[in-house]
Amino acid sequence: MSFYKTIPLIGCLLFIQACGFQPLYGVSSSTAMSEFDHIKVESIPDRVGQLLHNRLLTALNPKGRPKNPLYVLTVKVHESSTSLAVRKSAFATRANLNVKAGFGLTTIKTGESLYSGASVITVSYNILDSEFATLAAEKDARSRAVREVSHGIRNQLGVYFSRAQAGGS
Repeated sequence: MSFYKTIPLIGCLLFIQACGFQPLYGVSSSTAMSEFDHIKVESIPDRVGQLLHNRLLTALNPKGRPKNPLYVLTVKVHESSTSLAVRKSAFATRANLNVKAGFGLTTIKTGESLYSGASVITVSYNILDSEFATLAAEKDARSRAVREVSHGIRNQLGVYFSRAQAGGS
């Protein structure tokens, strides 16, 4: 009976392997991920930019800043907030924090633009009666947004380098 249960599982695994699926963090893509060690992350203005810069440094250069960078990553961040869930008294009780980061990867030698993209996230937080609690909720929402935006940028760069490696360029 268990033999018949494993047949679909084996079939699914063979199908995934045959379709060209390759995990981003797998062993075979380690060469593409090693390109992260050669990316210099430019400074990003404003507080949310500083938070994103630090997250990107941790995500792309966990061993420290590159000594001989080959690429430069420039990022522009835009943050906005929208109130929703308004009470009858016209006070908002919930807000959305929107963070959009447009980024570009260029080579240092030639200045050629290799890849550009954007990572966008919307996170919500409560607007409370206490101003301190609202500020803490907004700060936490900003931290969550920056974390997700940095993951989005890292994933897009990982896919770019994996495709470039597979294409031979």
